Amino acid sequence: MNNRMKEFRSQFNITQEELANKCYVSRQTIISLEKGKYDPSIHLAHRISKIFHTTIEEVFLFDEEEESL
Repeated sequence: MNNRMKEFRSQFNITQEELANKCYVSRQTIISLEKGKYDPSIHLAHRISKIFHTTIEEVFLFDEEEESL
């Protein structure tokens, strides 16, 4: 799954470590999310979207083909 986390982190001037701490996850989790190697739980996606004052859909870009599987 693609996402805009790095873009939002830049806008909010938040480091990976700071975001990880706010989300109660490791920095490695944030790195994996940003690289698209890990899909977040709905709870983590919600936490991240709230930190960035936006919706889950604005942060995480769902692929329509994946949804049909």
